[in-house]
Amino acid sequence: SLFYLLVLHFVVCFCQRQLAQLLHQQLPSKVEMLNPVELTLECTWTGNMNKLPNISGYWRKDVDEIENSRLTVQLENEQYNLKRAFRIDSEEKLGNYSCIFGDKAKIDFVLEAPQISEVRDKPIVSYVGDYAVMPCKMDDNKPKPSSWNWYKLNGTDKEKIFVAAERYEIKNEEGKTKLVVHNLTEADSGLYHCEAVYNISKTTSKVELRVITFWEPLKPFIAILVEVMILVAAILLYERSQSKKICTADILLTNKQTNKQTELKHNLHGGGNNTT
Repeated sequence: SLFYLLVLHFVVCFCQRQLAQLLHQQLPSKVEMLNPVELTLECTWTGNMNKLPNISGYWRKDVDEIENSRLTVQLENEQYNLKRAFRIDSEEKLGNYSCIFGDKAKIDFVLEAPQISEVRDKPIVSYVGDYAVMPCKMDDNKPKPSSWNWYKLNGTDKEKIFVAAERYEIKNEEGKTKLVVHNLTEADSGLYHCEAVYNISKTTSKVELRVITFWEPLKPFIAILVEVMILVAAILLYERSQSKKICTADILLTNKQTNKQTELKHNLHGGGNNTT
């Protein structure tokens, strides 16, 4: 019985540790940035069952530990507090920031420009010689960008689209933009990127355009029509071959009957001569 009690105690302790780790892996807090700013991030951890008087804490950006950020965190009011000020003044300063309490807990912050949430899963389809309208917008509850840009993706390169080109038209409003492409050709097919510009960074979304000819929707019906014609032709050839066989059989039967009648007449005439 003592053995079973020890095993049960071990299992309970193990489960408690695993539960504590799950509880301390909090969902990341997202912080939307519009302008360069001095930002203070603060983490509070209530600790685990064995609360030490102090633990080691440090900060990390993405996967790298921030230099000179490691320090000793004291237990105060039954919790640990870790605070640090950051100067976020460029796009490179955005990213994932994490405060680490020893190897026990981690709290994440995601610093980013407002993201374009409207994502199209299906391409916009239009015809050669026609025009296409590609929309892009921010959510109504998000800050409006200062301007919009459009790009055409060619391989790994992005070519900025200018309205000076006669075939392109860009219509911008506060929180949305539209790219209109006139006189479409098949070369216009591909990925287009819309870009919302903020003072500290830019955020992008993609729209796929597919340009087809007027024959494209008819291809499945043409394929079915060709299959039907082939099937009808095969049936006609089969019936024709069968009719030839029947005609040949009829001719052979007729010839056979004619030969029998001729032979019968010959025999009758031959028998009459012998009687005389």
